[in-house]
Amino acid sequence: MKSSISHLRYEYSRHTLTENEAAADPILQFDKWWQEVISAEVYEANAMTLATAGGDGLPSARIVLLKEYSAKGFVFFTNYNSFKGIQIAENPKACLLFFWKELERQVRITGIVSKVSDDESDAYFYSRPLQSQVGALASPQSQVLDNREWLDENYAQLLKDAENEAVKRPENWGGYIVQPAIVEFWQGRESRLHDRISYQLESSSWNIQRLAP
Repeated sequence: MKSSISHLRYEYSRHTLTENEAAADPILQFDKWWQEVISAEVYEANAMTLATAGGDGLPSARIVLLKEYSAKGFVFFTNYNSFKGIQIAENPKACLLFFWKELERQVRITGIVSKVSDDESDAYFYSRPLQSQVGALASPQSQVLDNREWLDENYAQLLKDAENEAVKRPENWGGYIVQPAIVEFWQGRESRLHDRISYQLESSSWNIQRLAP
């Protein structure tokens, strides 16, 4: 059974990525690919791997959801007291990775992490469904729980309380923005000779290079 893993093969041949096709700015290139991902109706296209490391250098990765991108960077929301929040506080650097298998593409973004403003966190929090707002209150994310029942009961009680009083965004919940320093676009190609175009920020301009697959 295990030996069958090594025999898994898939030839990538849907698209190419050349230096002439690549935009001069990685955000513009990301936007171009993003529009194509949306047109292709990729399921949860905004799902991305977030990799962080704390002060001890031990890495950790998990899937989070992109909620906004602009020239300033890439935004996601979470509990600031979560394990990833603690790691970011200790070491405000991170890597994001998108894998859009339907288009045989990856985008890797490495950069500096900082919190968004309270106004931005409020705007997104109050745009969420009530159940999601309550969920942010109910879960002490990354903390050890005695059992599932405690979480369900805490959620049910807070949801009931919300019938009489509007939910307020917790101070320990909000957004982070990853300001990119390196962005790599990976396009699958035949024979594993993939296209890799890397953007590296140097002073105030982007240096574009092709990397060997």
